[in-house]
Amino acid sequence: MNTAGTALQARNLGARIGSAQILHSIDLALPAGRWTSIVGPNGAGKSTLLKLLAGLWPHGSQQGEVQLLGKPLAQWPARERARRLAWLGQNEGAGDDLNSYDIAMLGRLPHQAWMAAPSAADHAAVEQALRSTQAWDWRHRPLSQLSGGERQRVLLARAIAVQAQVLLMDEPLANLDPPHQTDWLQTVQALVASGCTVVSVLHELSTALQADALVVMAQGRVVHQGACTAPATHQALEQVFDQRIQVRQLDGMWLALPRLQPTN
Repeated sequence: MNTAGTALQARNLGARIGSAQILHSIDLALPAGRWTSIVGPNGAGKSTLLKLLAGLWPHGSQQGEVQLLGKPLAQWPARERARRLAWLGQNEGAGDDLNSYDIAMLGRLPHQAWMAAPSAADHAAVEQALRSTQAWDWRHRPLSQLSGGERQRVLLARAIAVQAQVLLMDEPLANLDPPHQTDWLQTVQALVASGCTVVSVLHELSTALQADALVVMAQGRVVHQGACTAPATHQALEQVFDQRIQVRQLDGMWLALPRLQPTN
């Protein structure tokens, strides 16, 4: 994969629900081959921004333009765009009667001809994806028989199986316990090392700080974009959370810790 240049770019991007403007004139460039996390308080517009970047926001209620790999998103043929950009959303529905292997195989549809049987490359990609999310052992189990965390790992495998250049994930750590959150972090780091661009919306700020860069949002606007190691990024993060958190380094890792409020 090519890691040079910009993977996604937003120009004067906005969105509304009815008459309410919920995203305001965002200009953003997300570098290729890097992991960027979008963070901010509830209602900041994080998920809305990610959906706009993915082309999933209803037409007619958005403004501005998104470019994918230097080309306007709207100009990509649907199948080609699905090969280049993969999506994992919040609380995604899936066929509960399908087994985990078949769910992950859905990620290969953009690579398959209509009604064609999966190729050897498709099977190899699905096995690799399921193994990378530690979901291989229950590949034959229906999704309905899995716990919330197991289900989330299968859906992540489906997104990884696309082998897209750009992977967008909205709250991917939902239902994952701490060990599997660590597994997710290692999976993302491996994807980025291979040249994939990852953009994630995360509430887990300490995990988000392990990314290459943060996009910090508040009230439908981007208030800061910068390296996760930069003091200005830490200051912006603390500010949007009203100084209720503090960014500190521990064992070489930047973490977001609660700032205890004085009691009377």
